[in-house]
Amino acid sequence: MPTLDRSPALVATGFLAIPVAQALVALPSDVLSTIQAAPIDPDLADTAAFSEAYGYPLEGGANCIVVAGKRGDDVRYAACVVLASTKLDVNRVVKKLLDVRKASFAPMDDAVALTGMEYGGITPIGLPADWPVFVDARVLDAPEVVVGAGLRGAKVFLPGRTLAALPNVTVVEGLATDVGPATDVGPVADVD
Repeated sequence: MPTLDRSPALVATGFLAIPVAQALVALPSDVLSTIQAAPIDPDLADTAAFSEAYGYPLEGGANCIVVAGKRGDDVRYAACVVLASTKLDVNRVVKKLLDVRKASFAPMDDAVALTGMEYGGITPIGLPADWPVFVDARVLDAPEVVVGAGLRGAKVFLPGRTLAALPNVTVVEGLATDVGPATDVGPVADVD
């Protein structure tokens, strides 16, 4: 089993995406001090593969999902953070939060181009300044969550509560729903 060589996130900026490293530098020191990062095998970036390979509990995984909503010709983007054991409620909750008629997962090419991050490594740290970041309230109860680092070759570790201190974050009750053992989570399971 591979091991995780964690270090304080500010020390680890060499293996984080540029927007992530830039955002970390701007965080208050009390927030920054709670964030660690570690390089990983990029082929193991997807939540389930990472958990299995590194022995990290699946319930500690959090997915950052880029969504796009439309109202007429206006396209509104946001990021949503949910536990890996849950499913984002795009059709009801996200649609209402964005005040749009239609909402869906953003196309991969758009998500990558707009964030400056790799697909499968998108993280709530370092997103475009005008994007809202919606975090499911259950994420805050996790003592530690692992999210992408902007690149598939690294992960970021932080207390769930630290997510509430990030820029543009709104904590939302009911942003995600439970996923039963026989339910297919679709793209949510493959996006970090």
